[in-house]
Amino acid sequence: MFKQRTYILEILTAVGLLAAPFVLPYLDFSPDTVNRILVWGLFGLGFDILFGITGLLSFGQSAFFGTGGFFAAYLLTQMGFPHVTGALLIGMVVAAVVGWLIGLIALQRTGIYFAMITVAISEVFFFVEFNPLSAYTGGENGLPGVPTPSIDLGFFSYSFGTGWSLYWYLAFWYFIGMVLALRIVRSPVGAVLSAIRDNPLRAAAVGHNIHSYKLTAFVIAAAYAGFAGGLLGVMQAFMPPDAFMFETSGQLVMQTAIGGAGTLFGPLVGATVWLYLSDFFQTTLHLGATWKLVLGVIFVLLVCFLRRGIVGGLIDLYRLTRYGRNKHEAPEAIPDNDDDSEIGSSAAPASVGSAVAQGSDVILQTTGISKRYGGLVANDNIDFTVKRGELRGVIGPNGAGKSTFFKMLTCEIHPTSGKIEFEGQDITGYSVTEVCQLGLTKSYQVNQLFNRLTVRDNVVIAALAQKRGPFKLDLLTDMSKVEGLDKRVDETLALVHLTKRADRLVSDLAYGEKRRLEIGLALATSPSLLLLDEPLAGMSPRERVETVKLLKSIARGRTMIVIDHDMDAIFELAEKITVLREGSVLVEGTPEEIKNNEAVQEAYLGGMHEEVH
Repeated sequence: MFKQRTYILEILTAVGLLAAPFVLPYLDFSPDTVNRILVWGLFGLGFDILFGITGLLSFGQSAFFGTGGFFAAYLLTQMGFPHVTGALLIGMVVAAVVGWLIGLIALQRTGIYFAMITVAISEVFFFVEFNPLSAYTGGENGLPGVPTPSIDLGFFSYSFGTGWSLYWYLAFWYFIGMVLALRIVRSPVGAVLSAIRDNPLRAAAVGHNIHSYKLTAFVIAAAYAGFAGGLLGVMQAFMPPDAFMFETSGQLVMQTAIGGAGTLFGPLVGATVWLYLSDFFQTTLHLGATWKLVLGVIFVLLVCFLRRGIVGGLIDLYRLTRYGRNKHEAPEAIPDNDDDSEIGSSAAPASVGSAVAQGSDVILQTTGISKRYGGLVANDNIDFTVKRGELRGVIGPNGAGKSTFFKMLTCEIHPTSGKIEFEGQDITGYSVTEVCQLGLTKSYQVNQLFNRLTVRDNVVIAALAQKRGPFKLDLLTDMSKVEGLDKRVDETLALVHLTKRADRLVSDLAYGEKRRLEIGLALATSPSLLLLDEPLAGMSPRERVETVKLLKSIARGRTMIVIDHDMDAIFELAEKITVLREGSVLVEGTPEEIKNNEAVQEAYLGGMHEEVH
């Protein structure tokens, strides 16, 4: 997805727009219908970036559609502003600013609560337009007299009329909108937005400030909506009050779902189907108000049988014909080499080696950290120290507090009391994104991957956080311009032995490969301290052997903490082991000392002493 650098989509868009006036009349498309399709298609581009790419379902886009449209119309009809295009751009900026302000509020919540907030926003804007601001918006009468645009270059002037004459003006702006949308989606920002859609928890855990990126997508969608609203007034020579109506937002959502969310071309295709059929049912079949019922049934059928819409279905068909035959190929095995191979040594980030050689020997230290949930004590007064270059194991039965302890170390949850220091810095109260940027990250017990993306794209997302920081607005930058990104991704894929599977969807991987990719996402951030939460969980005996071999290779030149229930694997891997019992540290020592400790044998190993000896 993120490697595409050709301009085939831009070329196809341009060819389609140039051919439309000569082809569509033969299919009974009127110029008015085609122009409305372009306006709704442009409106949908921004919404698709918000919903299809980022995964944020908003029912409040009519608020920005109306804001941009009415502001531009007011400038042109009431203020005597002479430049139509200039008024449209100003309306777009106003809509974007309003979107930023609304986004600061709406994005405090997620899921259904976010969607409901946007519904309320739409209703509030509709009320304001019809009542307090009716003197400026015309209330239920709207704003008539919106002029058509013109070009005046001194040596050349041209005034756009209506119908096919205006089509070229609308087509130009749709093309510009599509080019910008494609650039955004292909940029590092677009990659992060796709990651947020698939797994916001992991996107934050690898070091991205997801709230800022969500707000960015919200503002982009508002800007597109504002400009499209202005074009609606220009097309109709009248800015209608129904631009603010909730029905407008609902229609946008349905058009995007019909065409295919997350494809960028979906909203245009959906608008084509929706508007053509609505005209056909009303003017040709004379269904009257019944056309909405018939169109609603068609919408339900399309969504049921084409769950990813028309364009999404075509993309799925293409992928099936290209990759379907090899979907069940054998997993990529880990080579059987225990020497200091090139991957095992030189692929380690340069920053790790320097970190081991410099500064204090202690990389992580906790002092009396505790976590309480009301009267329940999950962890109690834990003192824990890890030295640079050390491979520490943490064991304990279910309920010992291992997962809570790990989550406190990576700042997923904050301790009730105590202090956590990393690289000599107090990180107590930091966010998971902030500590990942400092060099402390983890792999998860239950895979937290970006399942709708390829293996390479998964690693790219993690590496981008290390290369660009938590937030950067390089919206129009090509991915290839991120210095060192390809090298970092290739090294990580080689390190976890997934190079041959780089272009496969994560959903096609075997379980053991997904576990390796889980570790790879953490490695791609170039951590100075890597925490692995049960990396062997759910694996077959063969996969366990291969993964232990992989962990030994990864451990060279790195500081690692590993939690797992596989005692044999921990004893084989770790240099020092910490044993937890009922949320507290029972004992620490070398693997041999832990094996021979009577308290550990009685409390944890359940007779393992007799088996070992």
